[in-house]
Amino acid sequence: MKKILITNDDGFDSEGLRALVDAVADLAEVIVVAPTLEKSACGHSLTLTRPLRFVELSKNFYKLDDGTPTDCIYLALNALFPNDEKPDLVLSGINKGSNLGEDITYSGTAAGAMEGVIQGVPSLAISQVYKGGKDTLNAYGYALAKKVVRELVTKIFEGSFPLGERKLLNINIPAIKEEDFKGYRITKAGYRVYGNDAHMHKNPRGEEHYWMGLHVLDWKPSTDGQISDLEAIDEGFVSITPIHLDMTAHDDIKTLEKWL
Repeated sequence: MKKILITNDDGFDSEGLRALVDAVADLAEVIVVAPTLEKSACGHSLTLTRPLRFVELSKNFYKLDDGTPTDCIYLALNALFPNDEKPDLVLSGINKGSNLGEDITYSGTAAGAMEGVIQGVPSLAISQVYKGGKDTLNAYGYALAKKVVRELVTKIFEGSFPLGERKLLNINIPAIKEEDFKGYRITKAGYRVYGNDAHMHKNPRGEEHYWMGLHVLDWKPSTDGQISDLEAIDEGFVSITPIHLDMTAHDDIKTLEKWL
């Protein structure tokens, strides 16, 4: 029987995680290891300054107290898959919110999938885009995301994972009803336009502290003929972006050699 290892960055009790498990529960044996607390925007971070503990909540369902998505995959492969056994697939999500463009570098959801492919396991990061706050997410829920995940996992299990080593699929689902599903677009990572949304407050002692806000989902249009993930989502399509972990700017190597 196939085995799927699942994590997320919204915490072990998130609705998106439950939706992801439900989407693939009859396709494979599912093992869940998720952070105890929300770890949004933690990036590809490992916990090196304190020990971590698996807390078994039910059969094959663990929270890692208090780990990151990367910790969850790294330690699960060490502790729950003996004798160098590996799962057939790593799924990270379903994230509450988008992971588009350069958000991928911040994303704990993407990081869970990154760790999977580093460890030699085909991996998908899945995110549900929503607009207008919680009311929009509640209106659309995860029905379309579950349909998409199930279709893609079935396709992988019936055929093969379409990418090579150290490459993952970053999947974003638009905020639309299931019956309005337009289809898939293979995309590049877009060019996000960021602001600086930091809010300063003072506690009762007069000490300043800051909350990070949410950036408006804005971007630069693609000019090379390749649709970006941001554009695909804006048009109502599911975006599938192949991501590789080699961050070298290969086109600039010769330029730098001349520069030196």
